[in-house]
Amino acid sequence: MPNYQGVWSLSEQYQNASGWPDATAELGLFVGLSGANTINKVDIASSGNAIDFGDMLSAAGQRGTCATKYSAIAGGGGSNINNIESFSFTTSGTAADFGDLTVGRTELSGFNSATRGIFIGGDNGSYNDTIDYITMNTAGNAIDFGNLTTGTAAGGGCSNSTRGLLGGGSTSGGAVNTIQYITIASAGNASDFGDLTSTRTQLTGTSNATRGIFAGGQGPLNVIEYVTIASTGNAVDFGDLTYARRRLGSLSGSTRSLFAGGDGASTTNTIDFVITNTTGNAVDFGDLTLSTYLVSGVSNTNGGLS
Repeated sequence: MPNYQGVWSLSEQYQNASGWPDATAELGLFVGLSGANTINKVDIASSGNAIDFGDMLSAAGQRGTCATKYSAIAGGGGSNINNIESFSFTTSGTAADFGDLTVGRTELSGFNSATRGIFIGGDNGSYNDTIDYITMNTAGNAIDFGNLTTGTAAGGGCSNSTRGLLGGGSTSGGAVNTIQYITIASAGNASDFGDLTSTRTQLTGTSNATRGIFAGGQGPLNVIEYVTIASTGNAVDFGDLTYARRRLGSLSGSTRSLFAGGDGASTTNTIDFVITNTTGNAVDFGDLTLSTYLVSGVSNTNGGLS
């Protein structure tokens, strides 16, 4: 295990390097584009095309992500890698090593509270039920949190400040419509939350402080649905994506949820968005720098959590 004695926290590094970033800007990053190391950046509040923002240490898609206001964190992906990387929302460049997952895996999901990041599920040759956690402001290896009700890969993850959800995905028995949840502050096993409107895998999940959104999936599907995270129960129809696709990425600001990339009839660079607390069909936001799938998204507002 790396020795982090004498190393500043991530927030201290950014403060000492260049002062605190603009706390009002809602910034989003998309990573793991088609398994490349490319990072794309968007201004969530202003529709437009993404820009190139730097590189991950390793070229891998299907990562789990979480974030503070100042730094994004991505773990796993690719060929069952176990590394966790961190990178700034405001300064372009190459990601830095953060630590390691307890188990290397791909097709995992991630979410967070204000302080704790969660990496959940995945596939490392078999469907994995592992749940790991990190303290996001302190670099180091992930710690065991508990287990899913069943090993699940390629689900959609979302959270509010206290509760994290994993919807759908693939299991040893095939694709499922199950939604599982954990209480982020308390280590332990996942519990049943409710069901998606249909069985599906290779979907994406995102959220604001109250509502979780699940979108897309294998088919390909254009379905968007939502849950109220604080209240267990089944998902409800929200609307449709502009383009039916699977293996897309998503992220949220305080009011908007964005969906990017994916593969349907063809691989796309489309970014579309919805207003999270309403219902209705997605509308065009702009484009990624390349047509891509295996995308993961993360924002510095965590849907209003930061």
